[in-house]
Amino acid sequence: MFLEQADCELIHRAALDVLDDVGVRVDDPDVVKLLADAGAVVKDSTVVRIPQRLVEWALTQAPKSARFGDRRGNLFDIRPGGDTLVLTGNALYITRGRTRTDLKSEDLADLARIVDACPNIHGMVGTSIADIPPTCRDFAGFRIMARHTAKHLRPCIYSPRGGRLVMEMAQVLLDGTPLRERPIVSTGFSILSPLHWSPLALGVFKETSGFGVPVMINSEPLGGGTAPVTLGGCLVVADADVLSGLVINQLIEPGRPCVYNAGFAHVIDMSSAIALTGAPENALLQAAGADMARYHGLPCASWMSSESMTMDSQAAFEKMITGFAHAHAGVNLIWGAGNLESTLAMSPEALVADDEIAGYFLRCRRGISVDDESLALGAIREVGLSGDYLIHPHTLEHYRAELSRPNLAVRARRSKWESKGSRTFEEALQDRVREILAAEAKSYLDPRQEAELARIEAAGMAELSA
Repeated sequence: MFLEQADCELIHRAALDVLDDVGVRVDDPDVVKLLADAGAVVKDSTVVRIPQRLVEWALTQAPKSARFGDRRGNLFDIRPGGDTLVLTGNALYITRGRTRTDLKSEDLADLARIVDACPNIHGMVGTSIADIPPTCRDFAGFRIMARHTAKHLRPCIYSPRGGRLVMEMAQVLLDGTPLRERPIVSTGFSILSPLHWSPLALGVFKETSGFGVPVMINSEPLGGGTAPVTLGGCLVVADADVLSGLVINQLIEPGRPCVYNAGFAHVIDMSSAIALTGAPENALLQAAGADMARYHGLPCASWMSSESMTMDSQAAFEKMITGFAHAHAGVNLIWGAGNLESTLAMSPEALVADDEIAGYFLRCRRGISVDDESLALGAIREVGLSGDYLIHPHTLEHYRAELSRPNLAVRARRSKWESKGSRTFEEALQDRVREILAAEAKSYLDPRQEAELARIEAAGMAELSA
């Protein structure tokens, strides 16, 4: 833990004071009315003071776990202290080597194929795609991702109507199974920190409600910019941000699974005015967000990234420190696999590298089992002094589950490494990306699904890009 229970209590009390005294701006008259009817105090037409009892009510309404599914048959029930899943990040650009260009539909398809081939990446986040009208990028991108990967899909939503169309598309993929039973898609939105819910965010919450689909409530405070520079003060703003969104979502759809996300917190670099993503302070804030979520009894999320412009040593060590801190703290959903340049860009090589990095920190997250079988007292007695465990049945039974095995990192003698071309890790990443994309593309959509998604997309395009 990065915060003690008493620390969480102090942060939470301060956040409750902020919500009751400063309040939160809510730019939707219907949501303002919901809050007022539930006992919140409306200062003017948009600023709402949320009392402690309403926050406590929302915390009792929200489930203590959230289910995430994919089309491979996996169901993950994430909860405080439970599993850690790794997802990709959102971006505007694609970076290959040192070159950055606008991210387009064909790039998103390539990224989806790489995600599908990465064993430690559990889901894919949608991106902006420059060749699609801005209001249509969510559902158009969803179709592309759904064709090329069977993993969990988390589109970034660009309009409330787009959110509803994504829900329609997801139901097509389930062939009659309710989304509530197999949530192969999730959604969410960020508050305009500090303390301002936009019409777009509130519209997305409303349009994606009623399906039992998990919603991630994001605070993105910028320490020294949009939140206090002290990390404790930054966490107060983040807690108030997220809890206000929790109240709103539980009023819109009581019992909707909500993911507490203070893990998109940033700090500002005072010399460059850049919002940092790979600094030690990011690791601290985002891991502390997991402690706050655990305090509230809710699943949680975070984002790991790097300020590096290309997949290099800086990207690797910043991803490792943030990813490891988040996993160690018990974050349930870690975003950012493949992200570079302060989350502005996605890189195929970084995506493959982050799959490798995730394998390391997920193994550490799994920890050490201590029970009769793992203590191996029987094997120790049998082998005795100066013995050999290599061929003992206990080793043969457990080594696959106990010992990690990377895909690309070198674990060989120098002669073998030299015989394979003396490749650096960066060169191995490039080779792996080429190998994945050279293989025949697999489609996860049958003809009926393909046609139905195309129909929904065409209708949405006509409606929203007019």
